[in-house]
Amino acid sequence: MTQQYSLAHLTVLGCAPPEMTYIAARAGYDFVSFRPIFFGLPGEPNYALGENKELLRQTKTALADTGMKLLDIELARIFDGVDPKKYLPALEVAAELGGRHVLSSIWTEDRSFAIERFAELCELAKSFGLTVDLEFVTWASVSTLRGALDILRDANSDNCGVLVDTLHFNRSRVGLEELEAVPREWFHFAHLCDGPAEIPDTKEALIHTGRDERLYAGEGGIDIAAILKRLPAIPYSIELPHLARVKELGYAEHAWRCLQSAKNYLAVHQQKSEYQVASGVFNSLLPSGHSPVAL
Repeated sequence: MTQQYSLAHLTVLGCAPPEMTYIAARAGYDFVSFRPIFFGLPGEPNYALGENKELLRQTKTALADTGMKLLDIELARIFDGVDPKKYLPALEVAAELGGRHVLSSIWTEDRSFAIERFAELCELAKSFGLTVDLEFVTWASVSTLRGALDILRDANSDNCGVLVDTLHFNRSRVGLEELEAVPREWFHFAHLCDGPAEIPDTKEALIHTGRDERLYAGEGGIDIAAILKRLPAIPYSIELPHLARVKELGYAEHAWRCLQSAKNYLAVHQQKSEYQVASGVFNSLLPSGHSPVAL
């Protein structure tokens, strides 16, 4: 199966969905991942497609012109006092554009409220044929894989999933073995990027890297291959914001480098894996007493 890739909106956040779609198509992506839910971060553009009909029309044109597909939308956050019905316009747009998934995360310490509202979000998304995938974010209320799985089990929705972001996986210090216990059907797509080997000890530093300075695959210290090896065959959405590089290279070049570095990294690690398998098979055939041979 050929690996499929999506361009996540945070990677090129200064680009509206139509421009982003053309950039993704020229770079060679299979999907786009839009951010049509506005939540007001400093300097964040508002791409609320459910409210901006002209922008929605232009986005449909871009998707039709390029043949690109929508993988997911973000970010349906669960926070104190939120009514999931506020996300209905975005859910409707996602379904209208052929999207498959809705990304969510939890930002409340009230666990009962979080479970109730997440389950409600899943029920709303279900009517549009969408899954809701819970991402554990290092500086959020639910910041570990174990915490995310606990929410999914208690919400008990049949269209839920968990989103593994390689940066958050590493920085939340999740063990690789924890992935083995996750139901395979809960994995729908993953976020791919690299980051420095050293994990910051402040929230501010974690946020800075996560939003402004992620690294190309193979450039940092995260064992991306080991994480992805434990996931089923799913699309990888490249979420790799890097403000300095965008300023230097432009959005189109940065998006292309994101994809090429990921493909190159995975190709190298696939070759290593095949070599290790071949070496193991060859040495298993040697007569007893012979030393292993490196192929």
